[in-house]
Amino acid sequence: MNQTHLPGTELPLSEFTARRERFFTSMPENSMALFPAAIELTRSNDTEYPFCQNKNFFYLTGFPEPDAVLVLIKEKTNRVVLFSRAKDALQEVWHGRRVGQELAVSAYGVDECFTLDKQDEFIPEYMADKSNLLYCIGAAESVSESFEIKVLSWLKAVKAKSRLGKKAPTNIIDCSNIIHEMRLIKSEAELELMRKINKISGVAHQRAMKQSTVGKFEYQIEADILHEFASNGAKSPAYATIVAGGDNGNILHYTENSDTLKNNELLLIDAGGELAGYAADITRTFPINGVFTNEQKAIYQLVLDAQLISIQSIKPKSTLAHLNKIACGFLTEGLHNLGILKGDLSTLIKEKACKKYFIHGLGHWLGLDVHDVGDYKSNDKREQTREFEPGMVMTIEPGLYIPLDDISVEEKWRGIAVRIEDNIVVTETGYENLTVNAPKEIVQIEALMANS
Repeated sequence: MNQTHLPGTELPLSEFTARRERFFTSMPENSMALFPAAIELTRSNDTEYPFCQNKNFFYLTGFPEPDAVLVLIKEKTNRVVLFSRAKDALQEVWHGRRVGQELAVSAYGVDECFTLDKQDEFIPEYMADKSNLLYCIGAAESVSESFEIKVLSWLKAVKAKSRLGKKAPTNIIDCSNIIHEMRLIKSEAELELMRKINKISGVAHQRAMKQSTVGKFEYQIEADILHEFASNGAKSPAYATIVAGGDNGNILHYTENSDTLKNNELLLIDAGGELAGYAADITRTFPINGVFTNEQKAIYQLVLDAQLISIQSIKPKSTLAHLNKIACGFLTEGLHNLGILKGDLSTLIKEKACKKYFIHGLGHWLGLDVHDVGDYKSNDKREQTREFEPGMVMTIEPGLYIPLDDISVEEKWRGIAVRIEDNIVVTETGYENLTVNAPKEIVQIEALMANS
């Protein structure tokens, strides 16, 4: 059973049981931990948004349903208890099949599973006489705020039995950091999933380049991307797809995708699929008509070279702060050489003058979330000093954004927006670039588009 893939996860049950065992080792003696599943969110009237499981809950269970609660009990013998929706023939006809309690035990490896209506009876019993209670305090990640109210009600129920000798936990621990640090270091099984979703996403970016023509709408290119995701096994995108033509690329989180593609403009696409919960996050920028202008080529090559030297500097014990320094210095010098930044170069580099046009960070952690969890150990200068370790996955995404209304630069530069983003895993000796099949060299892009 341990090598059977859980439905929809592409990961073996042993992956999830090992994660729970690791979490148990971080729990104090005589303690219990609570992890809620996400709830369904109403979109309008009687329709819901597509369900997205709470990532911490999913990481420990692989369980797909809403409203469930995972209870980890650390006593002389560790116990794993799940509360989930009851089997209900009528509800399943209307809304889909439910796992039920029997299958939850056999397929998901929990010790016991009870229906949700047993929570208020059993959880206070588990809680009684425990010294420590762990849960992710204030977690807004697809979890109803009412869960914290439930926790307080369960504590209150234990305290109400104090005359019977029952004691409520006196030490409440926010375990967010524990689970986040676990998620930050990826297993080989996780990395293999991320390789797959990067390849799927790379094919989608290739299709976008091939399908790009003057006069199409941005949303039509988005449709090509989503179709390619689904055709290759990624049912949904990992985040709202950005398809930004021309000056729209200067809006970092542009998702309207409603404008017409115009001649002699660039198209910036930030799109990644999701596979078994794991995200890709890839950005490519290319000319809508298939050929870069001289100005577009100059800005693009500068961003690409900054990305390449940043990626080449990734290895254990390096930091995002170090990479940022490299990238900022390189971009500042490049913009100075192009005449976009003016003044003394050493002063410009010291002042990080490129940040006028490189307006976001160089990268972020990646995994079950697009902006994944894990402490960056930022200092008071907002420098991310966390040393890299093997198994960390991050994006590297330098960009330059020169809006149409920036009259401080020559007109020929205005309206250019370029971002190039790959997904990188830290290895024992350096790095592995997971983004292997999304063209980013100028000659590659123009050749692909010329043959489409």
